[in-house]
Amino acid sequence: MNDRASLPINFLGSDDLPPVEWVISDEPVGYEEAVAEMEARVAAIAEGKTAERVWLLEHPPLYTAGTSAETQDLLAPDRFPVFRSGRGGQYTYHGPGQRVAYVMLDLKRRQPDIRAFIAALEDWIIGSLWNFHVRGERREDRVGVWVRRPDKGRDIEDKIAAIGIRVRRWVSFHGISLNVEPELEHFSGIVPCGIDQHGVTSLVDLGLPVTMAEVDSILRAEFEQRFGPTIRV
Repeated sequence: MNDRASLPINFLGSDDLPPVEWVISDEPVGYEEAVAEMEARVAAIAEGKTAERVWLLEHPPLYTAGTSAETQDLLAPDRFPVFRSGRGGQYTYHGPGQRVAYVMLDLKRRQPDIRAFIAALEDWIIGSLWNFHVRGERREDRVGVWVRRPDKGRDIEDKIAAIGIRVRRWVSFHGISLNVEPELEHFSGIVPCGIDQHGVTSLVDLGLPVTMAEVDSILRAEFEQRFGPTIRV
């Protein structure tokens, strides 16, 4: 359960870490372009040549296949471009109206514990949703953040955010995706994250007509509570 009376998960790291760069792309970014830029940034962070970074963006409509993706979970292979991804997880959809946050942090200088890092990312999303009075919840048997849907029936829940990361030399990349106002029907071309027992939702689908700028502001404030100060570049 999500208890906002509890303190945010601390993943601050050492006191000498500089502020995390906070970057927002205003135009959609192609997937291969984003991966190439992340690869270069992660290498530079690992070598101590540059600061950590969180990169917020939207992609054009596409599907990505994580390292655990099953071929049968790609239901419409010709609908959108499909990209193999080095992140963990299975198939997911990215597209306009979905806020993707690529998180490039030096875990060695923070906490070299991947499970704890994933928990901190989940907590970041849960805390952000709570600002919109949405109770996001984690599940022990599946990664991501989920919302109960009693309006749809007993024990029904939908996924509102996905998490898929990769770590190289203890620097993270890839990250999270939060559904703000994507075209939810686009998820029908895959079995999202290999789970067909539950659906997908968004903030707007839940009746919250929020803007991407509002979501970005909340994400930044909640990120800083868990990971430390940021600087907009």
